[in-house]
Amino acid sequence: MGNPAPDFQHNSQIYLSIKKGIEHFNFWSFSRANIIQGSIYFAIRLSMDAKWLNDRDQFLYPNDGWETDTEFQNNCLAIALFHGQNRITSIDSTNHWIPFAEQEVNAKEKFESNFMTQFIKGKVKQETASTFFASQEERTTPLVFSAEAHEVFNAGRELWKYYHKQPDCNVNASLYDIREHFKGRNESGKMNNKSDNETYMSLISNLRSKLKLLPSVPILVRQKIQEN
Repeated sequence: MGNPAPDFQHNSQIYLSIKKGIEHFNFWSFSRANIIQGSIYFAIRLSMDAKWLNDRDQFLYPNDGWETDTEFQNNCLAIALFHGQNRITSIDSTNHWIPFAEQEVNAKEKFESNFMTQFIKGKVKQETASTFFASQEERTTPLVFSAEAHEVFNAGRELWKYYHKQPDCNVNASLYDIREHFKGRNESGKMNNKSDNETYMSLISNLRSKLKLLPSVPILVRQKIQEN
């Protein structure tokens, strides 16, 4: 995860990628022991837009409430999986961030990695217990998502299913790969803003709409700002 200066005006520079970038800021390295913490940081930074009133505000150390708020934690993971700043691509290496099993999206072949679905089911044993949680047992139980998060997964699943119907699909495609497939790139190599495929545009629009409805993240941030 590219980690720019911790203020609102630099939030557009935060992103997820398999490869370390060349930007002049530090990078967070994800592992099976810190996925939730990294997702929380990613989601919080992208949960509110930079405006003239807040664009110099700094992100500071949070209180301890997040440690026991599992719905909040899991909502943040959902945001990390489906956000547009998730630029993970299977072109760089094995894509461990596929949020669905093969049968859910009618994939024609097995994925190279089922890590994320196994993690969500609580079937991934951690290398070391996280210092952010009371015990390792807490991270080996299935994640329980809010109703709104389930809607996000449902919308994402329909997008993946539609992509896997395409004759030239990449079975290990990430969200970024799917977006690139339908939108293409312009002459300068930048991904286009829109696609001519109306079905794709409808599906991605629905996913983004559901993502905005996730509770806890923007609500919690606003509450902390009001308290302070």
